[in-house]
Amino acid sequence: MARKPRRVALMLDLRWPYKRHAEVFAGVMRYAEERGWVAIIDEFAHDTLRRRGAADRYDGIVARANHPLARRAAGRGVPVVNVWPSSPARRLLPGVFPDSAEVGRLVAEHLLARGFRSFATVTSRKNADNELEVKEFARSVGAAGFACASAHVPQDPHRDLAHWRTTERLIARAMAGWAPPVGVYVGQEDCGRLVVQAAHRRGWRSPDDVAIVAGKNQEALCERPRPSLTSVEVGYDRIGYAAAELLDRLMTGQPPPSEPLRLAPRGLVVRESTDFFAVNDAVVAAALAYIAGHSHRRSARTPSPVRSGPKPARSRTTSGRPSSARSRPRSAGSGSSGPSANWPTATGRSPRSPATSASVPSSGSTRCFAANSVRALMSTASTAEWAASESDVC
Repeated sequence: MARKPRRVALMLDLRWPYKRHAEVFAGVMRYAEERGWVAIIDEFAHDTLRRRGAADRYDGIVARANHPLARRAAGRGVPVVNVWPSSPARRLLPGVFPDSAEVGRLVAEHLLARGFRSFATVTSRKNADNELEVKEFARSVGAAGFACASAHVPQDPHRDLAHWRTTERLIARAMAGWAPPVGVYVGQEDCGRLVVQAAHRRGWRSPDDVAIVAGKNQEALCERPRPSLTSVEVGYDRIGYAAAELLDRLMTGQPPPSEPLRLAPRGLVVRESTDFFAVNDAVVAAALAYIAGHSHRRSARTPSPVRSGPKPARSRTTSGRPSSARSRPRSAGSGSSGPSANWPTATGRSPRSPATSASVPSSGSTRCFAANSVRALMSTASTAEWAASESDVC
């Protein structure tokens, strides 16, 4: 006789379109389909467990858990895996979360590699992930010898008019203490947009004066309006899949892990808001702006590869390779490659910036390098017809 399929409740607050809801759901469903589970969306599973006979309804639950769910599931002997890092019941249940410390380190290294020496964060105290991210971000820039100015804003600026105005006021107050050029981590994409708007009101340019990494790669908010926002790609579908996998073990009677499982982010998706190098030498700035603008070109005498279909839109990953606007980010901790890895940094925009820290020569040799690079490239450009290639060479 075939075993009855497991019935698993999903309490993931799916009214929100954010990846931390929808992609977690997709990951859980992928595992559920592989295992033949019956998945039931139940946003009030804590109430379902309270009703008579509910003990037989669910074999397990994946949830953005609250206290009533944790309490009633324990009483009914129903295993629960929590996927909400800020859950008030997070210490009562096994959980699967993003590795927030790795997110903070990844963002700090990205901004340090672009030559910034001034840093700030804008996050919410009510967001447990943000608190861990900021702690590691500040530790990383501190280890490099720099300070970080941290500011806090409401978790939900959209809640009402008072929250919106308070958020605007707190951002303006924080920015009054920043010394551009400054590299900034903003916990949420919508607040990242408010920081960009506040910077424009001050006459600051992004990324030249304020380079911003914001949120967890909600493309609709990150890709427009310009400047597009560099963001962290967590890979929330993996969170959902791992949560379902853990629940499967719990439903077979295995003990829960002593600590939450934390998955490293897939990497950074680098867009215009950090597409930049920072240093104070105008000659170097002009040189690298020119190099960056022409390094993807080749002589017209060299045939370009033939590709079918329309030319894809470009966005840079942290490894410097072009890809579609929804490009695969570089995995956390991986290095960059190519001849650009030892370029000095500059105040000009460098659309093909390396991902790792640049080795900066002395000021005299830096200026000489920059000037000679410009002369060489401009000379080549004037004697040969240059055509844009569809692939980068750096």
